[in-house]
Amino acid sequence: MIDVHAHLMEPEFDSDRDEVIKACMKELVAVINCSAHWQELVRSLTLSRRFSNFIFTTASIHPIYVPELSEEAEDNFFRLVEENEHEIYGIGETGLDYPVEENVKRRQKDLFLKHIQLAIKLRKPLIVHARNAFKDALEILQQYGVKDVVIHFFTARELLGKVIENGWYISVNTSLLRSKKIRKIVRDMPIENILTETDCPWLDPKGGRNTPLSIKLIVEEIGRIKRMEVKEVDEITTKNAIKLFQLGKKINKLND
Repeated sequence: MIDVHAHLMEPEFDSDRDEVIKACMKELVAVINCSAHWQELVRSLTLSRRFSNFIFTTASIHPIYVPELSEEAEDNFFRLVEENEHEIYGIGETGLDYPVEENVKRRQKDLFLKHIQLAIKLRKPLIVHARNAFKDALEILQQYGVKDVVIHFFTARELLGKVIENGWYISVNTSLLRSKKIRKIVRDMPIENILTETDCPWLDPKGGRNTPLSIKLIVEEIGRIKRMEVKEVDEITTKNAIKLFQLGKKINKLND
């Protein structure tokens, strides 16, 4: 099992981050740790160096930070990514977050395009956030011909055909346990294009702090929905993540 979208640098983990990671290492193959701004990226890289071959970092400036984003911070981010490109396994989560004022929307789109160009240049997969903005985000992805894409927390069932047509991935989280819409999306999405995520520390099924260990619940529920053995779902979604993020020989559990 692989969690392709966690936020382990959030303050909810400050008191026991190492303990959580060590518990996850007993159950999961890897965790993709998404950073949301350049300062968090520095900390995330430090963590991935400490837990090499298990924690893998992705880099972005989340669209919610656009209103407060300075030119200096933006420049620092893109410089840092290029300086550490061999330790970064994806670009994201990046994208659009609506509703916002028109000037903020334009800036979000500009920043999204810069992330797309960076992902293409560095040959990294793109992790897309598109809250209330899936139509615009997918149109931009199509316009620039982006191939290696995972759409985080995808809820736009009416656009699923476009996702499948382009060969993109969706990452499924614990909202699957209670959302009929997301269950239908999972039912209709080919298993070869499904990844598993927790978006922790958020979306805990019991309302507390979520951790990557919730991946097991997601894999089990995908199996029920698609009438597949849990082991098969686990194997395929893990293989999907390894392929997209080019983890290959990087993962300890695959090489022991």
